[in-house]
Amino acid sequence: MRTPIHAVSTWVRRQPPKVKAFLAVVSGMAALVLLKLIVHDHDNLFVAAEAVHSIGISVLIYKLMKEKTCAGLSLKSQELTAIFLAVRLYCSFVMEYDIHTILDLATLGTTLWVIYMIRFNLKTTYMEEKDNFALYYVLAPCVVLAVWIHPSTSHNILNRISWGFCVYLEAVSVLPQLRVMQNTKIVEPFTAHYVFALGVARFFSCAHWVLQMMDTHGRLLVVLGYGLWPSMVIISEIVQTFILADFCYYYVKSVFGGQLVLRLPSGVV
Repeated sequence: MRTPIHAVSTWVRRQPPKVKAFLAVVSGMAALVLLKLIVHDHDNLFVAAEAVHSIGISVLIYKLMKEKTCAGLSLKSQELTAIFLAVRLYCSFVMEYDIHTILDLATLGTTLWVIYMIRFNLKTTYMEEKDNFALYYVLAPCVVLAVWIHPSTSHNILNRISWGFCVYLEAVSVLPQLRVMQNTKIVEPFTAHYVFALGVARFFSCAHWVLQMMDTHGRLLVVLGYGLWPSMVIISEIVQTFILADFCYYYVKSVFGGQLVLRLPSGVV
């Protein structure tokens, strides 16, 4: 006998793309309303996002140390993560040093350790042929966007462009990891847990900005600056969330179905 969750997932899978997109938007809006009702201080959502991200990295480190393999992981995604974290750290030091600077420093340190493990200690298990996403597809557009649209503060123009660059790069840094999973079709548990944690973290971060904008009746956009930059910050958060939404759906379905290994249908990513 099929469970209700399995029946619902089967029905959703049979729907045309437009219906799936509509259901995703409705589900996202329902989740935002729920968070608005139960979380009174929306800054806590930003803290939750960073906490979940840290949990994801901890799972990744456990995989590398315990299983002695980096199979299924994208070195390119880790390198993009290190790049935007390094640029954001630079911007934090010269523009707005705060607690998030320390958190970013810790995250950068662990990311560099992961890169070292993949490049050297576990190089024989690295699936280089599967990690074939061309980085210039994301780096070049991010640079162009940053030069064109960046914060409108009184800081040096180079610092403002750098800040815009790290915001845009963060939004798409997971794409090489998704390409690896698309190429392999089968995702082992620890990698799936890590990517799911990234998806949850991005949703919390996106919810933080959207709810803050709702609470201020749009005045938050003015606080962030003028021109296109405020809107691009919000759009970048939404893009990050939707990039991972499809994977998170199949992850949850797999968990409720009792599957230890996640199998992705063609065209998911």
